[in-house]
Amino acid sequence: MERVILLADCQSFYASVEKAARPELVHQPVAVAGDPARRSGIILAACPIAKQRGVTTAETLGEALGKCPELVVIRPRMQTYIEVSLLITGIFESFTDLVEPFSIDEQFMDVTGSIGYFGSPVQIAKHIQAKILLSTGVWSRVGIGDSKVLAKTACDNFAKKTAEGIFSLPRADISKQLWPLPIEKMYGVARRMTQHFRWMGIDRIGDLAQMPLPDLKYKLRKRMGKNSDIQAELFWQTANGIDPSPVTPQTHNEQKAIGHGMTLPRDYARADEINVVLLELSEEVGRRARKKGYMGRVIHVGCSGTDFDHPTGFSRQTTLPEATDITFDIYGAVKRLFYRHWDGLPVRRLGVTLTGLSKGATYQLSLFEDKERLRRLERSTDEIKRRFGSASLLRASSLLTAGQARERSIKIGGHYR
Repeated sequence: MERVILLADCQSFYASVEKAARPELVHQPVAVAGDPARRSGIILAACPIAKQRGVTTAETLGEALGKCPELVVIRPRMQTYIEVSLLITGIFESFTDLVEPFSIDEQFMDVTGSIGYFGSPVQIAKHIQAKILLSTGVWSRVGIGDSKVLAKTACDNFAKKTAEGIFSLPRADISKQLWPLPIEKMYGVARRMTQHFRWMGIDRIGDLAQMPLPDLKYKLRKRMGKNSDIQAELFWQTANGIDPSPVTPQTHNEQKAIGHGMTLPRDYARADEINVVLLELSEEVGRRARKKGYMGRVIHVGCSGTDFDHPTGFSRQTTLPEATDITFDIYGAVKRLFYRHWDGLPVRRLGVTLTGLSKGATYQLSLFEDKERLRRLERSTDEIKRRFGSASLLRASSLLTAGQARERSIKIGGHYR
């Protein structure tokens, strides 16, 4: 039996949640953005009325207000959005047990086994839309296909443009529906990849889909290097609607890495300032590892500057002699790796990740260091932070102007709760 997969996407999710909570804003342009009091930050979500007046996601708040001076700007409430997202997940699970979150406002559902109970795929989509709207006040769009990539494509390129917000994209129709679209409309193709494809003479999705795979691999190697064969095959399959991956509810449950990244409020160019952030990141990674009961042997460090057209930075990793979850073990490796590869240019984003994970219940004892004492100390500080908040116990360095731990303690994912 052919699979039936739905991708449901909540329209302007953050802004829709805010408008549902404040009915007086129903006919006004609304955007959720950084810090309205300071007129800083970027637009995270804009309602359809705001978009009609030129406001776009990811532009600066100043740019948005220049286009739409009457824009109602609301500071994000991330905890609320998470709670609404979980409520919507519960609605999906009332139709099928095969639900896979894709983002906070997008989720896949395999309803192949549900059709006999709830009707056709379109009827199921309408039921889902009605339940979400009634429960949350948020309008959703639904793409339907026999693979996840076709459901995603149907939602992004077609369902969002129809009045009913539902679109089915059968594999038999991709040549007339999908292939005429410009290459940048294909899932997984961002601005830089669009430039690569246009350089290769690939302007539409059909150009890519109909190109023999060996030819695509050859052209991509010439453009991007010898290790691009996997990318070529993935793009070719996407253009042809091929995606055998199942909808997997547990897809995010298996822990493969523990990481923490941070976009800085300004450029950091001095080592003493960068060290403060590297320590904060190392501490957070160690705390998360201990909470989940893991240790790791591989440390990854990444950094980047602010100019996306002329990117600077690096992404490197190193392997430790033994697995650890101790902050200063992680921090020592992070510093060595960072200064081995940093080119001295200003940094705007930093990230630290721990991989090569193993269960933390078993570890190698040391004759030269009392690691168990350090672990007991860190578990004690973890408990204090768990009970009283992450800002209840801070390192002195985090109180310096470079420190970000206190500010980020009142945020989720870099945004206010």
